Amino acid sequence: MPEHGGNLSAAARRWGIPPDAWLDLSTGINPWPWPLPPLPPEAVHRLPDEDDGLAEAACRCYGARHALPVSGSQAAITWLPRLRPACRVGVIGPTYAEHAHHWRLAGHAVLTLSPDAVEAALPDLDVLVLVRPNNPDGRVIPRDTVLAWWQALRARDGWLIVDEAFMDATPQHALAPLAHEPGLIVFRSLGKFFGLPGLRLGFVLAERPLLQKMAESLGPWSVSGPGRYWGEQALRDTHWQSRTREKLQQGRVRLGELLTRNGIVPVGYSSLFQYVVMDDAAAVAEALAALGILVRHFPATSGLRFGLPGEAPSWRRLARALSIIGGD
Repeated sequence: MPEHGGNLSAAARRWGIPPDAWLDLSTGINPWPWPLPPLPPEAVHRLPDEDDGLAEAACRCYGARHALPVSGSQAAITWLPRLRPACRVGVIGPTYAEHAHHWRLAGHAVLTLSPDAVEAALPDLDVLVLVRPNNPDGRVIPRDTVLAWWQALRARDGWLIVDEAFMDATPQHALAPLAHEPGLIVFRSLGKFFGLPGLRLGFVLAERPLLQKMAESLGPWSVSGPGRYWGEQALRDTHWQSRTREKLQQGRVRLGELLTRNGIVPVGYSSLFQYVVMDDAAAVAEALAALGILVRHFPATSGLRFGLPGEAPSWRRLARALSIIGGD
C-alpha cells in the first residue's frame, strides 16, 4: 500500500513522542480549518438525504454543471478504475501514489510518465491521470497543454482524469467548469483547503451518464449525514473561502522564506505546502522528527514536503527546530 502523511501513531511509536506533542506538517492540510457550526440532530438521527442540495452547492462552488458527492476523493480514486475495461493508463508522476496503485489493482496496464513524455505516449493511452496542482511538488501544467491532451483522448473515447484536491486556493486554474464534457473527469475534496480531512467528503465532476454509473457502483448513502450537512455549509461560505485564500498565500510565502533562510530552498509549492529536494532529505526529516516535527519524506525523489504551521507557537517551534538542525 502507498504511504501517506499524517500517521502520528506510527511516528509516536518510532520516536517515543506522544501523538498530541507533535507538530504535524506532513499532510498539506489547511491549519486554519473551516469552523464547524453545531450539527442538527437529524443529521445523525436520519438516513442521509441525497437531495439535500449538497451537489448543487458543489457545482456552484466549483463552477461545474454536475457533481457526485463521494466519501472523499479517495473513494473516486478507488472506484473509477473499476468502471472501465482493462486498458492502458498513463499517470503523470511522481505524484500521489494511490492513482497508479488502484488502476493496477483493477487490472489495467499503468505507465508512469514525466510531463515531457506524455505527448509521445498519448497515442497509445486510453486514460491519462494528472494531479494539478501536483502532489508533492505543486507543479501546474499549463491549461492549453492539458486541454490538448484531453481533446486527443476524447477523440477516441478516452479519459483525462484531473485530481484538483489542492486547487481550491487557486480556482482560476481549475478545469472543473469543463467537466460536463465527455472524457474529462475532475476530482475535488474538502480535505485540503477546507481543512476537513476527517469529514471524508469529495466530489466527482463529470458528464451525467458517467456520474450515474458511478453512483450505482457506490450504492446509496455513500456520504454520511454530518458530512453532507457540514459540506454544504462550507461550500456556500464564500466569505470564508475568500479570506482563507489570502491567508494561505501569505502563509505559503512566509514558509518559503523561513525555509530559505535556513538553507532549505523550495523548488516547488502550492498554497498549502512547500517542496524541497536535497541530498540529505532523509537526515533532515529524521532530525526534525526527533524534535517532534513531522514532515513528509519522498525517498524516490529525495524530497521533503512541509505543510503550513498554524498559529504563532507552531511557527516559532519550526523556526527553532530548523535553527537547531542547521547548527545555529
